Amino acid sequence: MRYLPLTDTDRRAMLARIGVPSIDSLYRDVPERVRLQKPVDLPHHMGELEVERAISAMAAKNLGTGRAPSFLGAGAYRHHVPAAVDHLIQRGEFLTSYTPYQPEVTQGTLEYLFEFQTQIALLTDMDVANASMYDGATATAEAVMMANRVTRRSKAIVSGNLHPHYREVIDTHARFAGFTAVTAKPDPEGREDLIAQIDGATSCVVVQNPGFFGHLRDHSALAEACHKAGALLIVAVTEVISLGAVKPPGAMGADIVTAEGQSLGNSLGFGGPYVGLFATREKYLRQMPGRLVGETMDADGRRGWVLTLSTREQHIRREKATSNICTNSGLCALAFTIHLTLLGEAGLTRLAAINHAKAVTLADSLARFPGVKLMTDAFFNEFTLALPKPAAPIVDALADRGILGGVPASRLYPKDSAMANLLILAATETNTDADGEALAAALRQVLK
Repeated sequence: MRYLPLTDTDRRAMLARIGVPSIDSLYRDVPERVRLQKPVDLPHHMGELEVERAISAMAAKNLGTGRAPSFLGAGAYRHHVPAAVDHLIQRGEFLTSYTPYQPEVTQGTLEYLFEFQTQIALLTDMDVANASMYDGATATAEAVMMANRVTRRSKAIVSGNLHPHYREVIDTHARFAGFTAVTAKPDPEGREDLIAQIDGATSCVVVQNPGFFGHLRDHSALAEACHKAGALLIVAVTEVISLGAVKPPGAMGADIVTAEGQSLGNSLGFGGPYVGLFATREKYLRQMPGRLVGETMDADGRRGWVLTLSTREQHIRREKATSNICTNSGLCALAFTIHLTLLGEAGLTRLAAINHAKAVTLADSLARFPGVKLMTDAFFNEFTLALPKPAAPIVDALADRGILGGVPASRLYPKDSAMANLLILAATETNTDADGEALAAALRQVLK
């Protein structure tokens, strides 16, 4: 059964109506050299059951995180998502709703976005949060542009230990938005000094905590130096579970906090969709991109919610907008909110403690191997090892043994020879003691 309902007669009538002789003529503006000369090598049609079998066979070629001990991290983390999360977000009133164009009509959507904002503000120790952003990388680039507006300056200093993907997104925005991003070199040992780079032209300094190589740092002194120079401090967090254990960015003096919310309520999903978190100080509220949902009372004294601030180009004139991000990742934000609500404060704290303990145990075990050096002196659930030989082939060898043994730094820094032997590993509550033992045994073999 074909899913396309049009007959040949229908197609001829449509072509006659628009005044062209054939479907091929619709593509006459496409250069001949870039057109396919023959159909794509795919079956013309299959039944639904046949398609399921074919796609399942292709998917089985992947070694997914659900089929093997996984120590992958580097910005995307495997955590247990309670079954209640998926059950609730698949309710029709959540699953089929989208952007609230008539916001006050959709009180349920506004209420959960208000709760989402409240959770982010509490997690980050900031005054206000929005609802919401695409992902952590785009949220961080938006934060830089916000800092430029606040300070009326146009130079951002970017930590070398900010995730490479986040750095690349900032660079792309810098190229087209007309600001400068000065990026430090990657520092696997976590010793970079960004304070010395701040000057009178600096709009902001962007750091990640924990850093890309896993380093945990207190950036209070950096925040003080930024403020003394009239600049803002932006702290990005790729592993939001860490905020259940470590000093939040707001307590360090951060002016803007961005984060990737994938770890709560959202699966790895081969890279998305994810949800970006964004929080700031109240005095910078009107320069914040995205939406802000507020609480109010109606004419009858009943509690309600309103779209208090919406400075996106979708709602106001493009030249007045603070952002061109035109969605709020609403379903992912709801999944985040449900998961964090199920955990509660005590549950999040306990989950964070488990993550840290798992990573400490794994790091202690692997750092004892001959020729292996632990590069990360203080970490949450992710750390970097310097191996005695290139890490990429070792990761491939571990995969052949049914273990996803971390991310070689060279995958994200392919042109930097100093990254060749570095291996980034993450441990979460999903890793059992047997997983760690299997990794240790396999790594011992492949390092011989």
